[in-house]
Amino acid sequence: MRWLLRSKIHKATVTEANPDYVGSITIDLTLIEAAGLWPNEKVLVVSNTSGVRLETYVIEGEKDGGEICINGAAAHLINEGEEVIIMGFELTEKPISPKVVLVDSENRIDRQLTEKPRTVVA
Repeated sequence: MRWLLRSKIHKATVTEANPDYVGSITIDLTLIEAAGLWPNEKVLVVSNTSGVRLETYVIEGEKDGGEICINGAAAHLINEGEEVIIMGFELTEKPISPKVVLVDSENRIDRQLTEKPRTVVA
């Protein structure tokens, strides 16, 4: 079994960082659905701006609102305006095709990629 990338929202812009909110990352429902994420799923968030990496869980935001909010303690590490990558993983014994969603500066879907799994000889 291996952890493989299953979902990725690439180059999203953080619209709010709220340390007073109780934990997590709020993501526009349109992006959640396009990337194949689930509410309450653990995700890895990486800031392209600062290099910070953290794990949290997904909270469903308003559909088509463009919302990417870093909440709770994570808001001390990643700030409003930073560019982030949000990734979900799956533990599997076979290669999978990740759903990759590229967004524009307003967190609208620019394009979607589905990478085909590669066959690797061990």
